[in-house]
Amino acid sequence: MTEDVISAEGLTKVFNKSLVAVDHVNFYVTEGEIFGFLGPNGAGKTTTINMLITILKPTEGTASVCGYDIVKQASMVRNVIGVVPQEYTADEDLTGYENIILCADLYGIPREVSKKRAFELLELVELTAFKDKKVETYSGGMRRRLELACGLINRPRVLFLDEPTLGLDVQTRAATWNYIKLLKKEFGMTLFMTTHYLEEADALCDRIAIIDYGKIVVVGSPGDLKNALGGDIITLSIQEDADISGLVEKIDNVKEVRKQNGMYWIKAENGEITAPIVIEVLRRKGYAVTRLSLTKPTLDEVYLDYTGRSLRDVEESKESFRAHRRTLRRSRRR
Repeated sequence: MTEDVISAEGLTKVFNKSLVAVDHVNFYVTEGEIFGFLGPNGAGKTTTINMLITILKPTEGTASVCGYDIVKQASMVRNVIGVVPQEYTADEDLTGYENIILCADLYGIPREVSKKRAFELLELVELTAFKDKKVETYSGGMRRRLELACGLINRPRVLFLDEPTLGLDVQTRAATWNYIKLLKKEFGMTLFMTTHYLEEADALCDRIAIIDYGKIVVVGSPGDLKNALGGDIITLSIQEDADISGLVEKIDNVKEVRKQNGMYWIKAENGEITAPIVIEVLRRKGYAVTRLSLTKPTLDEVYLDYTGRSLRDVEESKESFRAHRRTLRRSRRR
């Protein structure tokens, strides 16, 4: 049997006695899997991580990491985890090598051990050539790789990654994905990551928990969640300012119709056959279809199915937006 490396029961965090950031969530993470929290900024992802890594104490509920209670055995939890936070934390006045050694010192790792590990990690994240350069000269991708090296210095059993590719360009994001996959494949490491990038969760995670307004709405593998939708997705818009939901719902093979931001989201069996029928029915009723697409289910459709809104269309809160912009600005610095 696989071991539950992380488990949470009724985990809750309330700020100022009124703001429920995380609302009685239950989940587990098994040995060696990549587990993802998928949701928009402000959904409670970072707050959950901060409780698991013992920065925040839960208001209610319990959780354990590697068998250690996050409240009663917080120091033991810290010894077995590594953390790559959303914000860049490396000291810009120090070199990459010095930053890794500093992290090792904070863990109490002897210098004769930490020096060897530092060189190994610099090689792992391809920063050996820049080890003696100050971090202020690093690009966003280099900074993210350095943060990853710092999070691995204590050889953790569990690595927590909070929005690991936020603000990175497509090429650097793909390289970061490869590092994450390597940690699982080569070292059998357990990874807990948060993201609001749909493609990232789909590409990396063995299982994901979709979280919205502090609540977990569903947990499963990306493939299982997409397959559970039970149909193809037709999206369309019409020229007229009218609601055609009732008309489309009566068409054979149509299972569900939703209207959002002027677009119609239609779940249907045999989408290749149903889509032309939908167009013909609307044409006969005098409606002009201005846009239509047919896709197989994606995680965005899964999110829409469970929450009633598209993750791509969710607006960020002001506080989350500011944090997002700060990270973007720093990632673009040279």
